[in-house]
Amino acid sequence: MATSLLRIPPPQGLLRPLAVPERLLLGPGPSNVPPRILAAGSRQLLGHMHPEVLQVMDEIKAGIQYAFQTQNRLTLAISGTGHCAMEAALLNLLEHGDPAMVAVNGIWGQRAADIARRLGADVHELLKPPGEYFTLWDVEEGLVRHKPLVLFITHGESSTGVLQPLEGLGELCHRHGCLLLVDAVASLGGAPIFMDQQEIDVLYSGSQKVLNAPPGSAPISFSERAREKMLRRKTQPPSFYLDMGWLANYWGCDGEARRYHHTAPINSFFSLREGLAMLAELGLENSWERHRANCAQLCQGLRDLGLELFVKEEKARLPTITAVSVPEGYDWKEITAFLMDNHSIEIAGGLGPSVGKVLRIGLMGCNSTSSNVDSVLRALQDALRRCRRSRL
Repeated sequence: MATSLLRIPPPQGLLRPLAVPERLLLGPGPSNVPPRILAAGSRQLLGHMHPEVLQVMDEIKAGIQYAFQTQNRLTLAISGTGHCAMEAALLNLLEHGDPAMVAVNGIWGQRAADIARRLGADVHELLKPPGEYFTLWDVEEGLVRHKPLVLFITHGESSTGVLQPLEGLGELCHRHGCLLLVDAVASLGGAPIFMDQQEIDVLYSGSQKVLNAPPGSAPISFSERAREKMLRRKTQPPSFYLDMGWLANYWGCDGEARRYHHTAPINSFFSLREGLAMLAELGLENSWERHRANCAQLCQGLRDLGLELFVKEEKARLPTITAVSVPEGYDWKEITAFLMDNHSIEIAGGLGPSVGKVLRIGLMGCNSTSSNVDSVLRALQDALRRCRRSRL
C-alpha cells in the first residue's frame, strides 16, 4: 500500500556505478591525493570519542605545530574547508563594533572583509592592485589611521599568485595593539612560515593544497594573545559549531576532560594525519626547496613560451601557484578546456579580481615535480598552437 504513494522514481544516475576520471590537477587546488592518503581515508570508521581517534587528533595537533612552527597549545583542525577556518578565526576574534583592518590584494582579502562585516565589525580595507603585496610602511600607515584590533592578511594569495612577506608584521601589529591574522591556505608547506618567530596570532590553512589530503579539514592555531582576547569577549561567538572554546576542549587544548561537541569527519582526520606525516617525513626545509625549484623551472618555461608572469617581482611569487597573464588574442576558457579535454590536465583561470586576466598553474605537495612542470608546459605549448589555429 505504501509503495503506491511513491511519485519520485529512483534517480537513474544513482543506479549506475560511480565513474571518476583520472586527471592531473595542476590548478590552485585541490591537488591529487597520493595512494597513502587515499588508503588512510578509506579505513573503517571509528567513533569520534574513541581513544584511538583522540590519539589521531593529538598527532594532528603535533603535525600542525610542526608545519606552523608554533608551540601554541590552542592548535587544532576545523571540521571544514579553509573558508570555514577563515570564518572561525574572524568570528572568534571579532565582536560587533570591533575595528578590523583587512589587506585586500585578491579574493581572500575580499572574502575576509565580507565575513567581518557580516559579524558587525568596523572594517577598513587596505588596498593594493592584484599582483602586488603590502610593505611594512603600507601596513603601519593603516594601523596608525584606523587603530584596528585585528589585521587580516593573506600569505599566499592564490587568486593572483602573490606571496606576501611576513617579516616584521607581527611585531609591528603588536606595537600598535593589534592582532595579526594570516591566511596560509595556499602557502603552508610550500613557502617558509614561522608562526612563533614571526609573532603571528592566528594562522590557518587547508588540507587540500600542499598537504595533498581531500578538502574538508583546516589546520588553525591561536597565540596566547589571541586566546586571551577570546576569553575577554563580552558576547558569545555567533556560531556554536565554530566556537573555539568548545573546539579547544574537544581537541584537548584546555587541560579539561574532553566533551562531545560535534561528530567529526573521522576519515578526513585520518587523511589529514597522513598528509602531515608525509610533510614531517620529507621535512619542511626540503618541501620549501622543492616548491621553490619547481616554481623556478615553471616560470622559466612559461617565459620561453613567450608568456608573461603576472607577478613581476620574483621574491613575491607564490611557489605553489603561478599566475601568468592571458596572452593577447586568446580566450582563457579555450586554453583551460583544451588542456582538460586533450591532456587531462587541470589549470585554472583567474578568481575574483583576476578573472579574465590570468591563468593559474598549481604545483603543490606531491604534484610539485619536475616531470609535472614538463607536462604542463608541453600541454600549454600545444594549446597555444592549436587554439591560435582555431582562430585563423
